[in-house]
Amino acid sequence: MTASKSSRARNARATAQAGARGGAARNGASGGTAVRDRDQARNGAAARGPRTIEVRDEPAERGPAPWLQIATFVLALAGLGVSIYLTIAHFTESALAGCSESGLVNCTKVTTSPQSYVFGIPVAVLGLAFFVFCVAIMSPWAWRASRREIHLVRIASLVVGIGFVLYLVYAELFTIGSICLYCTSVHVITFLLFVLTAFAAAAWGLKPGAPWKLVPDRQPE
Repeated sequence: MTASKSSRARNARATAQAGARGGAARNGASGGTAVRDRDQARNGAAARGPRTIEVRDEPAERGPAPWLQIATFVLALAGLGVSIYLTIAHFTESALAGCSESGLVNCTKVTTSPQSYVFGIPVAVLGLAFFVFCVAIMSPWAWRASRREIHLVRIASLVVGIGFVLYLVYAELFTIGSICLYCTSVHVITFLLFVLTAFAAAAWGLKPGAPWKLVPDRQPE
């Protein structure tokens, strides 16, 4: 009976040792598998190279279109040219070329009337100063300015300009009784600048304009 107990004890110890060796072997096998998986993952990442983030090159939303920038700049230059001529004619007291001297169209009557002065300043000089400013504020560089104040000043200046034009038109038609073709051309240019500036603010807001080029960039095929 004692021998039987002793035999069972030996068998139990042998079974326990065998189980321990099997568990160790399984742990070793699972650990080896984990190491191999980790090495394979590292090798795969190295083969793929560094991770890159794809960035789409989409054009950012911009302000007024190039055609509007060019149109307002050309109109401002035209207004400046007429204003220079009117200023020279005012101080030299010379007749305006191609303008009638009688009837409804009478440039001399308009340019020599009391209404040709505002606060003691010749209207021609005020027009010259206005269009010098317009050339600067309507230039493509000013349209592309990032400062919001520049675009606000542009709108404000045209509002003041169109208000002054309405006063001059009223003075010509109802006070003087004649009109001047050169003055009328300045009025029309100012009105067009006002309309285009208001349209730009309504359509694109007070944002920098897209740069314009004489030859546009070719789009990749």
